[in-house]
Amino acid sequence: MLDTDFFRRWMAATAAAVDREASRLTELDAAIGDADHGSNMQRGFTAVTAALERESPATPGAVLTLAGRQLISTVGGASGPLYGTLLRRTGKALGDEPEVTDGRFADALEAGVEAVAQLGGAKAGDKTMLDALLPAVGALRSSAGAARDAALAGALATVPLQARKGRASYLGERSIGHQDPGATSAALLVAALVEAAGTSGGGDA
Repeated sequence: MLDTDFFRRWMAATAAAVDREASRLTELDAAIGDADHGSNMQRGFTAVTAALERESPATPGAVLTLAGRQLISTVGGASGPLYGTLLRRTGKALGDEPEVTDGRFADALEAGVEAVAQLGGAKAGDKTMLDALLPAVGALRSSAGAARDAALAGALATVPLQARKGRASYLGERSIGHQDPGATSAALLVAALVEAAGTSGGGDA
């Protein structure tokens, strides 16, 4: 069972990963975007950390709903609404239970990813965060480690793709050959699940 502390650890691990990788995210975004993805994500998850400490939400769903709200209000560009929608919709799907099963979490995250797809109008292969999130959701039903690996593979697979959505799509064929920054940050979010679970990759979420 996954309790409130697990979801707080997930957000804390994500914030730490974003801090570590902010420069790389910005470097990736400089090639095909506005060169602000790292700083935007860093600002957003700093706000998430502060809000969780200040408000101490009592359930898994409340943790993610609060985190999503903070991202929407503090992250510029498309990333705030997209990541905020992902976490808020996942939190809403979890409901008010104090603990949730691994399967229930996988179902909720799938609902969150579907909401992101609807909001952004993107699909697999469009060179967006969905290229990491979609394979991760399916793999999460096996383990957090499998989800991490699937997300990373999905992010790496964006390199040869031409962007079909977002700022990078304006570049047309010039977007080919660059790893998508949104898929890269999404892979960080998924990888943080392993840290939150306290496993090296093989255990359940």
